[in-house]
Amino acid sequence: MRYAYFPGCSLETVAKSYDVSARLTAEKLGVELTELEDWNCCGATAYFHIDEILAHTLCARNLAMAEKTGLDVVAPCSACYKNMRETNTHLKKDPELRDHINIALKEDGLEFSGQQRVLHLVDIFADDVGLENIRKNVVNSLKGLRVAPYYGCQILRPKMGRENIENPEFLEDLISVTGAEAIDYPLKTECCGGSLIMTKNPVALKMIKNLLKCATDKGADLIVTTCPLCQVNLECYQKQVNRKCGTEFSLPVLYFTQVLGFALGIPKDDLLIGSELNSPAGLLTRFVREAC
Repeated sequence: MRYAYFPGCSLETVAKSYDVSARLTAEKLGVELTELEDWNCCGATAYFHIDEILAHTLCARNLAMAEKTGLDVVAPCSACYKNMRETNTHLKKDPELRDHINIALKEDGLEFSGQQRVLHLVDIFADDVGLENIRKNVVNSLKGLRVAPYYGCQILRPKMGRENIENPEFLEDLISVTGAEAIDYPLKTECCGGSLIMTKNPVALKMIKNLLKCATDKGADLIVTTCPLCQVNLECYQKQVNRKCGTEFSLPVLYFTQVLGFALGIPKDDLLIGSELNSPAGLLTRFVREAC
C-alpha cells in the first residue's frame, strides 16, 4: 500500500501533530506514504472564490506530479482533499479547461490527465487497511473512553461514494475498533465556523459553542476530527467561548490518527499527544498496557 502523500500547508505548522501521527500510524499498519516532491498549496478555502481557474491550476499541478509517480494521492486535510478531488473530477469532465490548464503545467514539464485517485487519509485506514486488520493490531484497548466523532462539513462535500453523507459512520467505525465508544453526536457534520472565526467572530464562536456543548452534554471525554481547521477552531477558541458565553469547556480535541496510533501502541509523546491546549495525556494514561 503506497500513496503519494500531500501533507498540505497546515500540517507543517499548526497541525504538526496530525502530520506526525499520520506518518507513524500509517507505518505501523504497513502503509507507505511518500511525500509528493515540490508540492504547492491547494488554494485552501478562499482561493476558489477569488480565481477559480488559477485555483484549479494549483491543484492540477499537484495531481500531475502524482501522476508521474503512478501513485494515488492521499491528503489528511479535509480542505486539501475536497479541493484536489473536485479539481480531479471537474477537469476530467471539462476537456477545454483541462487543455487550458495543461498549457500552464507544460512550463513545469507536467500534464494532467486524471489517471490517479484522490483519497482522504481516513479512506486508507477504513477501506484499504481495513477495520479487522486494525483491530488485530490494537495494543492499548480504549474501552471506557467516550469519543465524539466530528467530521466537519468539508470531507463530505465531494461524496466519496460509499457513505450516507447525512449520517456517515466511517469515523465511528475507526473509533470502535480501538475499543472506545463513539458516542451519538448529532452535530458531527455541522460546520465549525471555518474562516468565519476571522471575519464573523461572534457567529463562529456561537457555532463552536454549539459543537462543544453537544459533545459535553453527550458525555464525551474528547472530540476526534479529521480536519486541521476544525481542530484549531474547536480547541483554540474554547477559552474565548468560555469568556463570551460564561461556559467552562475544557474538552480535548485530537486527530483521529492520534487516537488510532495510541491504540496501536505508539507512545503518546511520539504522537505529540500532550501538546494540545487541553491535554488528554492524563486521561489516556489509564488505557496504556505498556508504559508510554
